[in-house]
Amino acid sequence: MIGRRRHAVRRRLDPHVGRLRRLPRADSDGRRHGGGPDGDEVLSPPQPPLLLTPLVACDPTTDMDILWHIAREAPELRRWLVANPRADAALLEYVAQAGGPGVREALTILLDG
Repeated sequence: MIGRRRHAVRRRLDPHVGRLRRLPRADSDGRRHGGGPDGDEVLSPPQPPLLLTPLVACDPTTDMDILWHIAREAPELRRWLVANPRADAALLEYVAQAGGPGVREALTILLDG
């Protein structure tokens, strides 16, 4: 009787157990198969979160989406965006209007140079 209750409780708590997909199995050559609906999807872990630093804000290889994220979400790093050669006029205008610690000084240095 107790075993039946546990089974019923487990079924109620986790109704999607029967619908979970199995991880793809690897062949002898290391290739994975069977992960997706087509059977050819390869699973890989997600990228770790990017640590936003002044170096990332200044780096000309940083993606523009990340630069815009810094401009919107990290006011303490906005002054470093001004030093990025990849920062376009729209990004610099946003940074100038949004402000933040050291932004006015950074823009003065950029425009005087």
